[in-house]
Amino acid sequence: MSELNKNASNDIVASHGDKFTDPGIPAHKERMSDKDPAAAKRAEHQSAFLFTLSIIGTITAVVVYFAIRPEGTVTSVRNANLALGIAIAFALLGIGLGAIHWAKALMSDHEVIDERHPIVSSDEDRAGAIEALEAGVKDANIGRRTVLKGSAVTALGLFPLTIAVPLVSSVGNDWDVSKFRHTLWEKGKRLTTDPAGRPVKASEITVGSVVHIIPEVSEEERASHAWISEKAKAVVLLVRLDPKDLKETEERKSWSYDGIVAYSKICTHVGCPVALYEQQTHHLLCPCHQSTFDVADGAKVVFGPAKRALPQLPIAVDDEGYLIAQDDFNEPIGPSYWERLK
Repeated sequence: MSELNKNASNDIVASHGDKFTDPGIPAHKERMSDKDPAAAKRAEHQSAFLFTLSIIGTITAVVVYFAIRPEGTVTSVRNANLALGIAIAFALLGIGLGAIHWAKALMSDHEVIDERHPIVSSDEDRAGAIEALEAGVKDANIGRRTVLKGSAVTALGLFPLTIAVPLVSSVGNDWDVSKFRHTLWEKGKRLTTDPAGRPVKASEITVGSVVHIIPEVSEEERASHAWISEKAKAVVLLVRLDPKDLKETEERKSWSYDGIVAYSKICTHVGCPVALYEQQTHHLLCPCHQSTFDVADGAKVVFGPAKRALPQLPIAVDDEGYLIAQDDFNEPIGPSYWERLK
């Protein structure tokens, strides 16, 4: 070590004890509400107003939930959700902002030092902690701020209604999971592009290309709210491979057309949309949990948590050259559930 480094090291060691001293707690700066009772009263009323805003928001959310019901169209569902979301936002913001303003303007803001102590405190320490809490309550005048306390408790007590009311009212909803056994696909229904709904000809699909497919339905049906859930079950990924790359069982050889195969986009793990296709390996990847399916081999699982292959949609071509479904999927789509037979 050089002489210069030795001297520098000695200086650091010698001055360490004096150089890093405890700065202590800075002098307490009184807030306006600490000095002026009128300012404290204003802060109390402001916090109470914010809690009252939360109460109004909660009541509005409950009223909106029952008063603005979706009429079966996407627009009505969007408007109902928007109104409910705005009401719940006011309910939450009122509680949050009211609590923050209360804490910053009225609660004790004196800094204190709490020395570290064993996990099990002594009786004296426990008594001191209780005394400090009582002093804080007294300093904040919580006992005398009845309006503030009442509005805060009411806001906190009512807010759970924004969650409980929709949950309770949904008890009678239809939980018939057997509906997952069937989709809109049926014999002769044309395959159309998603979302435009344009029918697809087999001649348009080149080797290696991928097309997102939905069943052919009317414009009116696509604008309905019911279409959202039906589309979610029926979405298909259409892929064209070189026919010699396909590994098909005897049963499934008639399910494809000249290398074109159609599989459900709903992952059999937890239902995420499977749409990442790797042309060279013919692998289809689910972006959620990386389940990987081999499109060339019946969409069997080659990697990841999924346990079942993607359901296949048997397809054919009609007299005009458009791709059509031969039937529904060969098995229920999506994740497993208790009532599944396979």
